[in-house]
Amino acid sequence: MKTYSLLALSVLVFWSCNNNAEQSTETKAQFTVQNTLDMARKDASVAIAFQQIINKFPQLKVNQLKFVADGKDVPFQTIDTNNDDAPDQYLLVMDLKAGEEKSIQLEESTTTPTFKKRTQAELSHKVGGTWKDRKYEGGDFKNVDFLAVPPEHTDHSYFIRYEGPGWESDLIGYRFYLDWRNATDIFGKKTRDMVLQQVGLDGFDSYHEPADWGMDVLKVGKSLGIGALGAWMGDKALRVETTDSITCEVAEDGALESMIRTNYFEWEVGDQSTNLTSELSIQAGSRLTRHDVALTESLPNLCTGIVKHENGSLLRHENGTWGYIATWGQQSLAEDHLGMAVLYKKADLQKVTEDEFSHVVVLTPNNNELTYYFMAAWEQEPGGIHTEEAFRQYLDQVIMELGTPVTVKF
Repeated sequence: MKTYSLLALSVLVFWSCNNNAEQSTETKAQFTVQNTLDMARKDASVAIAFQQIINKFPQLKVNQLKFVADGKDVPFQTIDTNNDDAPDQYLLVMDLKAGEEKSIQLEESTTTPTFKKRTQAELSHKVGGTWKDRKYEGGDFKNVDFLAVPPEHTDHSYFIRYEGPGWESDLIGYRFYLDWRNATDIFGKKTRDMVLQQVGLDGFDSYHEPADWGMDVLKVGKSLGIGALGAWMGDKALRVETTDSITCEVAEDGALESMIRTNYFEWEVGDQSTNLTSELSIQAGSRLTRHDVALTESLPNLCTGIVKHENGSLLRHENGTWGYIATWGQQSLAEDHLGMAVLYKKADLQKVTEDEFSHVVVLTPNNNELTYYFMAAWEQEPGGIHTEEAFRQYLDQVIMELGTPVTVKF
């Protein structure tokens, strides 16, 4: 389901043809990436399909490559975009100066380079205990790649560690409640290291208290939290509450990108129902979670949004093909500054509205699919954002990058 054509981090690929076969075989295995914006892009990502490399450089072993720029290895990760357990894409991450065009060499390698882990996804639940009514007693937490959510499970069952799956970058972390609430929460981080593996191990909600790594910084309540999916019912957002069953998996747990994939079967929306696939992904150096949604039946009024807090001022801006709604203020559980935003394609927007609990964006799926982003910025992050104006500037740059992809030339 996931493609990179919608990302700021995605690429426009231009193929140059050489009619001289002899010159073609002598062509170096290289391509260039260019930042066409007049501002620097940190941790810009570039997606290159295996097939593109095969078509241009058939002499190369596509699964034994590394990438070199300025004499140094470029961090990369292989991605399985088709969910068939066969990687078919390279994801590269690099810094680009304003207007910079950078040459990337492809080299065969007998060993796969390793890079610092800058993203993580995990799902952990208890094993070895027993269900009593709708609470899980005893047992120990075990990380798993896949979970069919038990019918006994509900909120505060003490079965799933920190109540759902988690995903993080080196900047921030998120989780959602894998139960009838299905709202997204935020883990603010005071370190660039991966931290989810140490959160909630006591089986309780101690992560609401300040720790060396950070803390849960958002009060979600009955709202959409930050960026949770819902359906707009005319005057309120309906979260993904009533379903027949749910499965959840860690689809990626990589150095540069991680993803949680969740399948909701027979989501009830009024007098309709549909199966829903949700993919939540995050990349290194980014605060953004990308949410890719696919439905089996048409729902014209999907929505997402941001929890309302008394101290959060509402911001809104559109530029080019993207726009956002955001809030900023002393609205974290640490009683300090927290910024939150939902970023959407202008072509998908029906309206910006609200209900009792959330600021809401109503969006139209295209062929039963929808992609949007959400993000948060906590002022206690290393090098964090501290003012509303700085938060606005950051968001304006993000939507400009979303609308102006890095270009790639072979």
